[in-house]
Amino acid sequence: MTSPTTNSIVLAAGGTGGHMFPAEALARALLARGRSVTLVTDRRGHAFGESLAEVPVHRIRAASPGAGIVGKLKAAVEMALGLLEARSLLRRLRPAAVVGFGGYPSVPTVYAAIQGRIPALLHEQNAVLGRANRMLIAGARRLAVAFTGVSRIGEADRAKIIRTGNPVRPAIAAHRDAPYHAPEGTAPIHLLVMGGSQGARVFSEVIPQALALLPADTRARIHLSQQCRPEDLEAARVALSDLGLGGLTLESFFRDVPDRLAACHLAITRSGASTIAELTCVGRPAILVPYPHATDDHQTANARQLAEVGAAWLVPQPEFTARALADRLGMLLTDPAALRAAAMAARDWGTAQAADALADAVLAMLATPETKGAAAP
Repeated sequence: MTSPTTNSIVLAAGGTGGHMFPAEALARALLARGRSVTLVTDRRGHAFGESLAEVPVHRIRAASPGAGIVGKLKAAVEMALGLLEARSLLRRLRPAAVVGFGGYPSVPTVYAAIQGRIPALLHEQNAVLGRANRMLIAGARRLAVAFTGVSRIGEADRAKIIRTGNPVRPAIAAHRDAPYHAPEGTAPIHLLVMGGSQGARVFSEVIPQALALLPADTRARIHLSQQCRPEDLEAARVALSDLGLGGLTLESFFRDVPDRLAACHLAITRSGASTIAELTCVGRPAILVPYPHATDDHQTANARQLAEVGAAWLVPQPEFTARALADRLGMLLTDPAALRAAAMAARDWGTAQAADALADAVLAMLATPETKGAAAP
């Protein structure tokens, strides 16, 4: 490859929001510092939207390993073709650096950068290094992480780690300084239940049963906002409507999550990277129920770190029963000091400045002697 330019940064991200949003946040931070930015994604990936229409998008081939020998061979062919496309693209763009956000769609572009001696930084959103990042870490110059003590990293690569956090949406960051007031006496209790963008069936089944086991005077204080799968909405509404709750809002998708998160006293959620980043940015205590089928069980690792610092309570899904949840809610909702302590621990762990910290890490990488003038042979 030809010598890199001094201004352009390529961001490589897959089509899922968990990878795409941190890339978008970094793009904003880099553009604000006068850098030009290009997004490279796969066929599923979308542009950053009208607000960042100036960021060009290039799509290359990529695939996750398929099932069986045939599926794996097809994926290998797609990745090889994607690598050729990425090499050609980087020769034309001559970027100063490439930043990869995990997921198999990032692999061809980051690997092409490593081969071409273009400085590469990886961003890992979870407490377990993802499989794509594990493939690339040996050749990367830096690894930006959201969690401390990320697992699946060899000792030789730990010197590359810098903790930046995981960027959150501006609407979430705007609530960073929203005070937390634990419910006391007969004050209303705002309970927020989310299980991803389409809810979690286990929440729709267990939450009504658990609330039914609480004393009537406690139920009368609870204002429940719960995200449900569309097919579970009616059954959940029937199960909850006769419990004498102080308020009830059921939706398949909340468009006002930032406001609901800021208003809640306790959240019951999964423990994906974005959810953790949002809870801790605002500083809200949570009961975390990791998705049991997440790759490498990374959601349990995420939840464990928050539990260890006192910011949340980890409940594995097999233990997430109506009786167990009712007992925990009965304890927490009558202990405002415990809720306040968890809220403070969550806020201390989180950050609203992850995008800027990530931009700092990219630019600091370019300023180090090992990256100056790096180019392919």
